[in-house]
Amino acid sequence: MLSLKLPRLLSMEQVPQVFHEQGILFGYRHPQSSATACLLSLFQMTNETLNIWTHLLPFWFFSWRFVSTLQVTDILHDSYSWPLLVYMGASCLFPLASSCAHTFSSMSRNARHICYFLDYGAVNLFSLGCAIAYSAYVFPDTLVSTTFHDYYLTLAVLNTIISIWLSCYSRFFEIQKPGLCKMLRVLAFAFPYTWDSLPILFRVFLFAGESAENEATLYHQKHVAVTLLASFFYSAHLPERLAPGRFDYIGHSHQLFHVCVILATHMQMEAILLDKTLRKEWLLTHGRPLLFAQIAGAMLLCLIFSLSNIAYFSAALYRIPEPELHKKET
Repeated sequence: MLSLKLPRLLSMEQVPQVFHEQGILFGYRHPQSSATACLLSLFQMTNETLNIWTHLLPFWFFSWRFVSTLQVTDILHDSYSWPLLVYMGASCLFPLASSCAHTFSSMSRNARHICYFLDYGAVNLFSLGCAIAYSAYVFPDTLVSTTFHDYYLTLAVLNTIISIWLSCYSRFFEIQKPGLCKMLRVLAFAFPYTWDSLPILFRVFLFAGESAENEATLYHQKHVAVTLLASFFYSAHLPERLAPGRFDYIGHSHQLFHVCVILATHMQMEAILLDKTLRKEWLLTHGRPLLFAQIAGAMLLCLIFSLSNIAYFSAALYRIPEPELHKKET
């Protein structure tokens, strides 16, 4: 019979510091794993296995939802649905990028950084996709077609450009200043999310009465609550920080963060679909639908700046001497 030899796992002391995760003592893959070994690790219980599967399986679910929506949409003539399609496409991209980043991040030090640069780029494209959908379907009645609404998407593009730069830049402090690294990365994602969510926050807290009959509001509330929970797990490193070694494989904070992110995205998608359907007549009468040039231009700008930043910071990894970038590993 054919036997499959899975890669040997290592303890925290056996891998360079750049691979260390707070509170995770064992289950690390070899820091110079081959691509084949990385793929095999999907079927081996490591400290990354559930990080991969908690985004890989939702990728297929969101892809099914996306394809199902495409099949019932007249893409060429139904311009009202274009923002939804952009959002749903971005919803497929970010879990796929995340699962790939976690899968191949153990190939080398630089490969680890580059994998997460790409992950951050996908997250920022998703953030912009959310802003496009919110601009089209979610704005409270009172703010539709106001100056704030007119400039909302432009500033969302600017935020994503700043976010991808800041999140990639933060990785250069991972060893020397881990606290600063974490603060910059949280800020890089928190600010665009807060800006994107302003229409929801205004609708829930300031203009709740005008949309009380809209059942999408409840999904929006749940989405915000679960997103805050995800942020807590990402920042706090609980429960593994309180019991190092006990949650190496199952139950550590990054897995819980992934689960919360997927649940929040599902609730967000349901809310956007409801808003798109229930508010269609009113929005088409009182709003200014997004043009193809606006949607395509925003996504293209974000994509160009994201890829440019990823290329720049990836090249910088090879320009900076390794001892300077990882000087605390010895």
